[in-house]
Amino acid sequence: MSPFQVLSPLTDFVVLISMYFAEIWDFLIFIGGASGGIIVLVGAIPWFTEANTKRGKGLVFAGILLSIIIQYFVMYPPAFVVT
Repeated sequence: MSPFQVLSPLTDFVVLISMYFAEIWDFLIFIGGASGGIIVLVGAIPWFTEANTKRGKGLVFAGILLSIIIQYFVMYPPAFVVT
């Protein structure tokens, strides 16, 4: 039994998942961008009202970080989206 026979089902699974990601890529980018904006707005409320400044700053930072990551994937999409 060769090692390639063992990896064949795993390879098929990875190919299947990448095909699903390629089909829904634009929707995932939209959801990521909208989530980043919503997280920033939700975090700004406790930060600026001084209800919970530490958690508000954390949410704003997380939303900005999410938006930067989404923008990176818009500029440099994975190989399965390009082909």
